Amino acid sequence: MKFTKMHGCGNDYVYFDCTNSEIADESAAAIALSDRHFGIGGDGIIIIKKGRKADFEMVMYNADGSRGAMCGNGVRCVAKYVYDKGLTDKTSISIESMGAVKYIDVTVENGKVKSAKVDMGAPILEAKNIPVTVESERAINVPLTVDGTEYKMTCVSMGNPHAVVFIENSPKDFPLEKIGPLFENNPVFPDRTNTEFIKVIDRKNLEMRVWERGSGETLACGTGACASAVAAILNGYADNELTVHLIGGDLQISWSGNDADSVFMTGPATTVFDGEIDL
Repeated sequence: MKFTKMHGCGNDYVYFDCTNSEIADESAAAIALSDRHFGIGGDGIIIIKKGRKADFEMVMYNADGSRGAMCGNGVRCVAKYVYDKGLTDKTSISIESMGAVKYIDVTVENGKVKSAKVDMGAPILEAKNIPVTVESERAINVPLTVDGTEYKMTCVSMGNPHAVVFIENSPKDFPLEKIGPLFENNPVFPDRTNTEFIKVIDRKNLEMRVWERGSGETLACGTGACASAVAAILNGYADNELTVHLIGGDLQISWSGNDADSVFMTGPATTVFDGEIDL
């Protein structure tokens, strides 16, 4: 079966066009193909299908075979895939994932998509809907003790749950491999969580490192960058338009601060290579 390896800021997935075909066991394929030693290698796989409520459907699996509701870097790459491969000639594309529809405007250079701006929808801030178990209606700057240290977290859902933690030093020096799993599997998160560790550089720039549920550390997380920007704005640390600096690259995020308004994310989408594999 033909595939394409793509990444957004280093957040890499294996993409399959299943608009006219199917993969028998998608979860098992994700586990096998994501392995960086014995498979193609990636943070998971993304399957592109015909949309029911949108132009296309994105079916995303993490490296551990669990289904993901949304992937901000992945949805940009899906938009690039369908345009570059001639599945559409639109430069404004709608893509659904687990029922939620995102709207993407692509920037085309020399016949190929260079970058994409995504309407990620309004952030979910009610704790019970993220979900996170806290006493307050919202989880903004609330304490959580992990491995004997008290952290202050702000929780946001961008279609998937995020716990955003602001730290004083660079995230590059943070013991993510130890603390990340302890956040992901903490009992206050009924569906586990993605966790972003953020240093505020100034009101227009955040430095971010992320531990993604089901995948571990990734070089970038689009929904995580959106959640981090929302959290920074809610806590008064940042302006409404800012840049999130990730290990794999930069994402531009904007949000008005109004609960009902969409978060917009702009960033690159890159094709690495095409190939074919037996499934």
